[in-house]
Amino acid sequence: MRRAKWIIAFLMVVGFATMSLAGTLDEIAQRGELRVACQTQGPPFSFIDKNGKRAGSSIELCEMLAKDMGVKVTFLDFDWDGLIPALLSKKADILAADMTPTIKRAMKIGFTKPFMYTGSVVFVKDSSPIKSIADAKKAGLKVAVLLGSTGENEAKKAFPQAELKSYKGGGPLLIDAVMQGQADFGVNDASAVVGQMANFPPNSLRIFPELLSKEPLAFAVRYDSMDLLELVNLFFHNAGLDGRLEKNLNYWVNTIDWKKDH
Repeated sequence: MRRAKWIIAFLMVVGFATMSLAGTLDEIAQRGELRVACQTQGPPFSFIDKNGKRAGSSIELCEMLAKDMGVKVTFLDFDWDGLIPALLSKKADILAADMTPTIKRAMKIGFTKPFMYTGSVVFVKDSSPIKSIADAKKAGLKVAVLLGSTGENEAKKAFPQAELKSYKGGGPLLIDAVMQGQADFGVNDASAVVGQMANFPPNSLRIFPELLSKEPLAFAVRYDSMDLLELVNLFFHNAGLDGRLEKNLNYWVNTIDWKKDH
């Protein structure tokens, strides 16, 4: 009898778990809408272009995803440090940004498989006396980083003698801080810096070629949305096979081809 009760209890737990796993996709299908937490200050991944329209690599990928799902997509704007709270509070179904899946973040949210790899770089004003990574390690310098980013952590490790200046918002704030002399150099994701520097005068910045780190980039969901996680992983797999992912990254991330259109 006790064994039978244990089996019944086990089946109930499995049943509840299955219901929970299927819940997010059911909710999205019923409302006919995929809600995406993103930034408006993060070119080339997510930004408002010169025509006042939302654009970027992550935006285009989410539009593809929603089309494949047969639902509409709604983008919700947050500062970088507000993305994870927005996902956890269920304001959004998915977080789509150039976010690195670290262990600390994964304690809170579930990451998809990486859709690309990048790394943190150092950048300076073109006229800066800092000519190398070694120069940037000297004491008394100020480094601009994005609050809550992996670049912030990399800067702490690589430049322990520098004064850290953390900015809340998007990557362009870091470039502006360096250009205005508020910081001697900046540290941010390489693909983000390449995309964002296109909005500043030509040849006004120098990016050092050395990567401070090699990092994967991924989207994320809540841990009660494992069905959505599997679906997004399948989407990235299929988009990789049919060439859509490569086309997206080559246009938005690996070059600044998008600049002429946006």
